Amino acid sequence: MRLLVIEDEERLAASLRRGLSAIGYAVDVAHDGVTGLHLAREHPYSAVLLDIMLPGLNGYQVCSRLRAEKIEVPVLMLTAKTGEYDEAEGLDTGADDYLAKPFSYVVLEARLRALLRRGGSRSPTILECGDLWLDPARRACGRGESAISLTPKEFGVLQTLLHRMDEVVTKQDLLDEVWSADFSGDPNIVQVYISAVRRKIDAPFGRETIETVRGGGYMISGQHGTAGD
Repeated sequence: MRLLVIEDEERLAASLRRGLSAIGYAVDVAHDGVTGLHLAREHPYSAVLLDIMLPGLNGYQVCSRLRAEKIEVPVLMLTAKTGEYDEAEGLDTGADDYLAKPFSYVVLEARLRALLRRGGSRSPTILECGDLWLDPARRACGRGESAISLTPKEFGVLQTLLHRMDEVVTKQDLLDEVWSADFSGDPNIVQVYISAVRRKIDAPFGRETIETVRGGGYMISGQHGTAGD
């Protein structure tokens, strides 16, 4: 899942990015409302963590414009303002939840998980292909009754492919979805993770789920459930 953090306190933004990346999210950061609004318009984020007191456009304005443009990404507002009227204004502009600073990181993670579950109405709660299943809310994966342990990046790669079942997902698409927008490493890292995912979800079960589309990318076929390389 890819998140957007719009927070002008650079140390807090960096801390959120490190913490959320460590548990498997791809995280983009903006330090002002104008940049944040632009990124939220351009990318299909799973959720936005939005500070209220921002330069350029404040959090209320960013959220209000997103909703006016029918961008229904879940929004969790983060703010030092704790008055009930501030919270009400945030929710009235279209935010889905509100968390006052300073906050516990454990609470932030829990609120974010709940928000993603509620915001997941646009896509299935559990992604499935045959007996292969992946539960984004619980960060769990398996085949039938057999649990499969995936690293955060492996999870993100598989989630993207299952979410776009029957579509060819390019290497760049996977980089955009699973790695952050400022990723500058070797794009062939995608192939490394595809191989790792195949070793876990297919090899032990005698399956071939992820198809390589020559010159195109990768695909999971929902019609057949298995596909050759």
